[in-house]
Amino acid sequence: MNDPTLGNDACGAAVQEPCQPLLDAITFDDRGLVAVVAQQHDTGEVLMVAWMNREAVAESVRTGRVCYWSRSRARLWRKGESSGQVQRLVEFRVDCDGDTLLALVDQAGVACHTGRRNCFFRAWRDGELRTVAPVLVAPDALYGPGASSDKDRF
Repeated sequence: MNDPTLGNDACGAAVQEPCQPLLDAITFDDRGLVAVVAQQHDTGEVLMVAWMNREAVAESVRTGRVCYWSRSRARLWRKGESSGQVQRLVEFRVDCDGDTLLALVDQAGVACHTGRRNCFFRAWRDGELRTVAPVLVAPDALYGPGASSDKDRF
């Protein structure tokens, strides 16, 4: 997972990613992952927090569509692949320690698997945890019948 070469050419020689300077600036953890905060580029709204490995970072840069690493499924998670709620990458920013990325994105639709605009829909106020954002799209409409109760999916 931490190999800086992410493929081979037709002759089998290692191919460096065009985003190698970005990959080199990131401090991946011992699992080969880095935390990523996704933020709507034009409003500053924080949408979600997820994880990326080197391959997900490189694919996001290469395709312009944000790709994460799903820890529960142990595979690449191309945001919107099943729901259509894609994130277009505007830019990556690397924090001062290199151990967190900020992905400035253009979010199509909702970012949260619960059908809300962002994943931060619960607020602690006045001694209570309250839901402060409505469901905009039913999860079953995004992912199919039974999706809202499928804990392994998310």
